[in-house]
Order: sequence, then C-alpha cells, then structure tokens
Amino acid sequence: MLLHVPDVLDKAQLARIRTALASADWTDGKETVGAQGALVKRNRQLPDASPLRQELGRIVLDALAASPLYFAAALPLRTLPPRFNCYEGGGNYGFHVDGSVMSVAGAGGQAAGHLRSDIACTLFLSEPDEYEGGELVVSDTYGEHQIKLPAGDLIVYPASSLHKVEPVTRGARLASFFWVQSMVRDDTRRRLLFEMDTSIQTLTRAAADANAVLTLTNIYHNLLRQWAET
Repeated sequence: MLLHVPDVLDKAQLARIRTALASADWTDGKETVGAQGALVKRNRQLPDASPLRQELGRIVLDALAASPLYFAAALPLRTLPPRFNCYEGGGNYGFHVDGSVMSVAGAGGQAAGHLRSDIACTLFLSEPDEYEGGELVVSDTYGEHQIKLPAGDLIVYPASSLHKVEPVTRGARLASFFWVQSMVRDDTRRRLLFEMDTSIQTLTRAAADANAVLTLTNIYHNLLRQWAET
C-alpha cells in the first residue's frame, strides 16, 4: 500500500529540524548501505551515532505517535530510529531494494536486536519548489509512481518495493527516512485492515447505525487479533 500522510510535522517542528540541519555535519550516505547499494547511492546523511540524529529522530517519532492515519496504515510494532539525508548537486539513489532484516543499535552503538523491514517511510523536509528533481520513484505491479510531497508530509510504502531517488539538479532535498516492522507483516492484510478502519471512522462521523458500526468494529479487531504478531 502506497499512502500519503499529510502534515505529520507542524510548522514549529519543521522549522526546528530545518534549522538544525542547516549546520549539520554530514557523512557519505554510502556508509549505511551494503556493497550493492553503494554502487548506486550518491547523497549525504547524518552519521548514525550523531547526537543530532537522535534528537531530531525523537521529534519525528513524537509526531508519528500523534498521527492516527499513520498508525492505522502502518500498525507499527517496532521502528528503526529515523535517519536524515540530503541530496544536492546531482545526488541520487538508483533503483534498489531495502534490506529485509536490519540491526537496531542500542547503548554505545552495539546491536540490540533486529527489525524486519515491512514498511519504508520518507518524511519530506524541503518544499517541492526548493529543488528540482529528487522525486522518490516506487515501482510496483501497477508501474512506477513518482512522489514529491510538501515539507512535513510522509509517504508510506512496502519496503519490498524497488525504489529510487531521481537526481537533484537544483537546490537541496532534505528528508527523514525510516523502516517499520508492522504488527501485520502482510501488505494485503494491512491494506484490508486500513480500509476497514477508514470506513468505520467515516460511518461514525456520518452517525450511521450504531449496531452496524459496532459489528464492523468487532470484525476489525477480530481480524487484527488473528493476524497480529506482537
């Protein structure tokens, strides 16, 4: 499921992150990918051990926790601490697939466990008119989808998808990106639950028959109970 989640960051949160990144110490983005990814990746990232990455990551995680739409779509169980990158001067990232299992760092940078990457997320931090190019391209069975969202908006998509970032030919494209292990690993089941949840909310707002809404809510939770892994 490919989903646009608007206004994840408010203006104050966005300004705080942008101000901090303006004077950040970046590193080569190739340091956080394997040999295949390094062949097609040209960007800069905040170092994984950077205190700034941790500080800004907490802002992103707090904003996600306040987004019902994001929670309904992702049903997050574990989230890899958000990373931050910058594309400029022709920087790009060719077609690639994300690793299926990722290490989660603990205290002192030591591995504290692993996360299955069910969902990939990109949170745009630059306005579309601040740069040219830089579209996120996600390839699935329906073709290629080009995504370039307003600052503060999030795109959620299956981590199993081939995807790339087009070259940035003017300006700078700032973003945060991260992966999620969902309580429901199967994308088709997540989509069904999301569509049912959305329908329940719509019916509730429309003051539909209360017993019918209760029945649908019961079905939703029973399906989630059957499919969830926690």
